[in-house]
Amino acid sequence: MTASAERPIRPLATKPAGYVELARYSSLGRLWAMLGGAVRAGRTVSLVRGDSVEVCRRRISGAALPNAAIFLDTARILNDMDDTFTPHPALVELLAGDPVPLRAEVNAHFELRLDFVLALTARRDLILRPEFRFLPIVRGLSDLPEDLPLDARRLGRDELHLLVQRACGLA
Repeated sequence: MTASAERPIRPLATKPAGYVELARYSSLGRLWAMLGGAVRAGRTVSLVRGDSVEVCRRRISGAALPNAAIFLDTARILNDMDDTFTPHPALVELLAGDPVPLRAEVNAHFELRLDFVLALTARRDLILRPEFRFLPIVRGLSDLPEDLPLDARRLGRDELHLLVQRACGLA
């Protein structure tokens, strides 16, 4: 990565839709520290399509969190099962109100991929657009239905901040 890509200098004019505020009154130094930490931690830091190198917005990918089924959006799974239901013991238990077997299955065979877009606005807000999703550790090992929506639930700001710091090698 070039020096200009590591140290962007032009904040976004406003907070785009879909972004979550991580911190107010942040700084370029904080953004640079997070981007540098992500590079040192072996993450892929890239430009967002359409942005120039000086824009303070980068996509960070490559971090994964094992045993993260606590972040699973079981409400979405239940909603999706109303439309199409494929029998699986963990899903039957979920329908009965017990998410533990499904979480155990997800912990055993999936990891939470922590991809996100990190940016700084002109109002000095450090913002984030999470792109978290569960991916199989080894494809085909789990017998959960392929079309089951294994998405992360909506996370609070503190949870997001900790996961981003961890992905950037700062926690």
